[in-house]
Amino acid sequence: MNTALAPAPLVDRFGRVHTSLRVSVTDRCNIRCAYCMPATGVKFLPRNEILSFEEITRFVRILSAHGVRKVRLTGGEPLVRHNLSELVSQLAALPDVEEIALTTNGMLLADQAEALKTAGLDRLNISLDTLREAKFEQISRRTGLDQVLAGIASAEAAGFEGTRLNATSLRGFTEEEIIPLAEFALERGLELRFIEYMPLDAGHTWSHEQVLTGSEVLRRLGERFGELMPVEREDSSQPAVDYTVPGGGRIGFINSVSEPFCGDCNRLRLTAEGQVRNCLFSTIEYDARVLLRNGASDEELAQLVADAVAAKLPGHAINDESFLRPQRAMYQIGG
Repeated sequence: MNTALAPAPLVDRFGRVHTSLRVSVTDRCNIRCAYCMPATGVKFLPRNEILSFEEITRFVRILSAHGVRKVRLTGGEPLVRHNLSELVSQLAALPDVEEIALTTNGMLLADQAEALKTAGLDRLNISLDTLREAKFEQISRRTGLDQVLAGIASAEAAGFEGTRLNATSLRGFTEEEIIPLAEFALERGLELRFIEYMPLDAGHTWSHEQVLTGSEVLRRLGERFGELMPVEREDSSQPAVDYTVPGGGRIGFINSVSEPFCGDCNRLRLTAEGQVRNCLFSTIEYDARVLLRNGASDEELAQLVADAVAAKLPGHAINDESFLRPQRAMYQIGG
């Protein structure tokens, strides 16, 4: 009779059970959004420092044995990683992984949506901050809004359901985008999520005054559509607070700054070069790559992650004097 104990779940000292993993597959991106990357002079990681698909799959397999059920692929822009559908296929073959999602800017999605769906990708989040080309170029420092819209259409044609649009909210800059984005999403049966601007910009110029809060966006939506009604969360660990819109449709808010949801956080992160982070705003990383490339056992890798989980703080402390801004920007961590 086998008396071996089942692998322990990843529970921190505050009782939070970690079942979600965000995996950055690259730090490279084909645009230069002002809230994420510098306009010029970006130095990307050498290719040999980036984890291979096989290394990522092994890491996910180990964590799935300890209760991780959802995997989200991020970047940079993940679709610039060559043959990303191959990684999706490898992850989809893992028996304990229940959902594979992808966050993308959508510019390369039209050519890849069908292959990703066939490989086993379950869900898409597509960044869309504006429907105006001039404003798109202001934000991304590149042209390409038509490519994003084509990507959204291709995702629908490929059979993706539950696709979400992510819009970053910056005070004094994106107020005029709120209603057009909401109308666009509602007309197409897509869920729109407004995300508060967070202190992860490459220039370290973020301030609280630049945060267009979720409550302000909600107020403006109410003026256009009528009172939006909150939806009871099916999963307390989900980062968004969702509302139904009169007449149908749903809009969500990720209020990381004004209404932190750290108490229910169930997420871990793996950067493109194999560093484990227990929080988006962590200033400490745990080197999984050195273990992956030096013959470490599954148990040693699992222990590294368990150590990261054990060290997780109660919250990111953005609104406290003790807050330390991460030195790395969003594209270097993984969105």
